Amino acid sequence: MVRSPQNHLNEPDDNEPDTLPLGARLEHAAPVELVTDSMAPPAEESPVDDPDGNRAPRPDVRASLKTASMAVNGRVRRTVAWVNQPLPPPPDRFRRGPFGERAFTSTVRSQRLTSQLGMALGAAFVVCFITGYLSHAIQHPPPWFWWPSRPVWLYRVTQGVHVATGLALIPLLLAKLWSVYPRLFVWPPVRDAAHAVERGSVAVLVASALFQVTTGVLNIARWYGPMPFFFTTAHYWNAWLAIGALLVHIGVQLPVIRRSLSRSVPDLDGVPGVLRSGRMSRRAVIGTVASASGVLTLATAGQTVPWLANVSVLAPRRPSIGPQRLPVNKSAAAAGVVRAATSPTYRLVVTGPSGTLRLSLADLAAMPQHRVSLPITCVEGWSAAAVWTGVRLADLIRTVGGDASAQTMAQSLQTGGRYRASVVAAPHAHDPLTLVATHLMDEPLALDHGYPCRLIAPNRPGVMQTKWLASLTVVNR
Repeated sequence: MVRSPQNHLNEPDDNEPDTLPLGARLEHAAPVELVTDSMAPPAEESPVDDPDGNRAPRPDVRASLKTASMAVNGRVRRTVAWVNQPLPPPPDRFRRGPFGERAFTSTVRSQRLTSQLGMALGAAFVVCFITGYLSHAIQHPPPWFWWPSRPVWLYRVTQGVHVATGLALIPLLLAKLWSVYPRLFVWPPVRDAAHAVERGSVAVLVASALFQVTTGVLNIARWYGPMPFFFTTAHYWNAWLAIGALLVHIGVQLPVIRRSLSRSVPDLDGVPGVLRSGRMSRRAVIGTVASASGVLTLATAGQTVPWLANVSVLAPRRPSIGPQRLPVNKSAAAAGVVRAATSPTYRLVVTGPSGTLRLSLADLAAMPQHRVSLPITCVEGWSAAAVWTGVRLADLIRTVGGDASAQTMAQSLQTGGRYRASVVAAPHAHDPLTLVATHLMDEPLALDHGYPCRLIAPNRPGVMQTKWLASLTVVNR
């Protein structure tokens, strides 16, 4: 074997004896490299504490975190880009019906028409929301709420406007949905994330509006079978949902509304296949919708406005039809009070700070009698004026020690139902028009109208005019 000189010097020779002197061995040994501190491998950098005493991460940890952050950011950017990519066109087999090229041929649809209908519909919803909230607050008053007893016709007007406006907006709502109906079938259905949020808010608005109108009509007709829930609660909370979705929609679409109202837009932007061969004008559509709303109002408003009663063929109630020429919502038989109300041992129990009274009908008749004319207004929208006779509630309050701050709890003989009791606040309790009535239209109360006695007060919903009174509890505040 041939060796290189360097190998020859560094490797032992088989023929060389192992017993060389130490000096010779050192002479034949490989050169030794000296290792200094500067040539040593770097020691691991110890972490340094920050001023708060927290241990700072090591350099390799910081690098790992930076790499992971960059990877996450890249993945997020790729996901957003993927979401924002336009969808491919639909297959040919789906280009039929509303997805066809010539599915929508009306030239009347336009952003201008949609904006005009939307403004009218939005105003109607605001009116309904305000008057509806007012009715709810009267029945379930929050601590800050105050409702006067005068004028006596105020609730009759607000609730009549609420119901009449709710019915009048039905043609508006249908026309509004018709004007934007083709947009349900545009492709792609969702362009990007922002567009998805916008379409989701519109879906909430449409669903809540349809629910509100449908349940309102069912309540007016007193048809509660299709509603497996308590109407008042559902209608109230859905109203907040509808008005919130409406405000969001207006905020998103405000630039489009302003632009479309400043000029005429001939067709729906982005909807293919809309032809320009229609004959009906935008003004004709608006006139038709307005006429439909007007006819519907006239056909139902007679239950609130007496001089429209003869033309209100669709009114659910006739104000002059019923016992003693007054409608009845709940009969004594339905309330389960016939036996208690007609019992000869009936007594009205009046409790206050100074004691308790048990008054028979004869005792009530012996007290000073007052005759007043007050409307009774139902939350379903109908109202009717009537003449009532009885004892002033304020007189009974003073008899049992109530003062000017006193409010009264009126309890019915009815043992079930959400409206078997009501609270008469001080403004109404001390109003001279508030009576414990025993007569209606100068006749003893009919059993279905609250015999033997009932509460009647100005400017209150009918459900709070407690019938078949069992007790009155007076509390000074």
